[in-house]
Amino acid sequence: MELLSDQDIEGRLGGLEGWARDGALIVKTYDHDDFVGSIEFVKLIVAPAEDMNHHPDLSVSWSKVTVTITTHAAGGLTENDFVLAKRIEALTE
Repeated sequence: MELLSDQDIEGRLGGLEGWARDGALIVKTYDHDDFVGSIEFVKLIVAPAEDMNHHPDLSVSWSKVTVTITTHAAGGLTENDFVLAKRIEALTE
């Protein structure tokens, strides 16, 4: 997969509410009110991640789940990262 330019990354971030760039990563923290809600959200992420064979890094801290996405094999951000972010966003609608 081809790495995206800074301009492409910023443009794609504009369509993802709450997501931010952190170097070669995109990150968002979701609040699910309690631990059970956080774990249920993590379970929902499994299907799109497995379907794409593209797995985010996840951090759970009671009510919060931080999702971090990058394409490790490419060494940065690719179109795949933004497709997965959009699929994760769709889980919250």
